[in-house]
Amino acid sequence: MSAISLQQAAPELRAQFLDGMSRAAFCVNVVTTDGPAGRAGVTVSAMSSISADGNSPTVLVCIHHQSKTAAAIVENGVFCINILRDDQSSIADCFGGRKLGDADKFAYGRWVEGDTRAPRLADAVVAFDCRVLSAERVGTHRIFIGAVGSVTMGLGTALIYADRTYGRAQRIVSPEPK
Repeated sequence: MSAISLQQAAPELRAQFLDGMSRAAFCVNVVTTDGPAGRAGVTVSAMSSISADGNSPTVLVCIHHQSKTAAAIVENGVFCINILRDDQSSIADCFGGRKLGDADKFAYGRWVEGDTRAPRLADAVVAFDCRVLSAERVGTHRIFIGAVGSVTMGLGTALIYADRTYGRAQRIVSPEPK
């Protein structure tokens, strides 16, 4: 696992970047792990599919390199991406460090053990149980690429984060072309 060093962005560019990214809409995910390094989890928006082809589907997730969860994923070699439902913002806040202090984050929500032993939120919209294929540090974050071993489908609509607030996706009915 290597690290890519980046120069510090100018403060004005950094502020513009953060403002610009706040306008994009992302699913809210809780990424979890368990194993020799213990159980950990964190809320993230930086998650994406890579490919459905090959030996197994692949995904990526980005987590701050200094977080307990990033360190635990490196040692445990597994993680589960839990896409939250639109009524689970309190779980997102707990795993995002906005609530609880030192309380057990896993006391919120109903967690079960996934195929890799990583905790899976029983009523997530969908959960992807993964084994780490690679981990690369880029700037302040570690990019984990995971091979998806199982997918658990739930019910409901995904929780979205955009314009620095939670929301839900709504279907847009387009007018018929003339």
